Amino acid sequence: MPADANPSGDIFGGWVLSQMDIAGGIHAGQRAQRRVATVAIEAMHFIRPVHIGDVLCVYAEAERVGRTSMAIRLEAWALRKRLGDRVKVTEGIFTFVALDVEGRPTPIAEAS
Repeated sequence: MPADANPSGDIFGGWVLSQMDIAGGIHAGQRAQRRVATVAIEAMHFIRPVHIGDVLCVYAEAERVGRTSMAIRLEAWALRKRLGDRVKVTEGIFTFVALDVEGRPTPIAEAS
């Protein structure tokens, strides 16, 4: 949306980062089978701008799963003007921790 962009029509990096955090949280929560919280963002690279009218697609994959935390590799790709070229725009590794009902770190369930 125009409110999410600078005067040149490029979407703010913070908005893209928030979409990646949402996608990473969904992926991590499904893997942990519980609530998760973001604890770190590392190796974030903005490769190309996202423009008004692009569709942002975010892909997630678990890179490392520990006892209570996991690192999720995220890639964001833009479909230019909704139907055009598909280009990689951003990538990063987000770390999430599994939380119990009181908000404390808790072990991640074994993968089935």
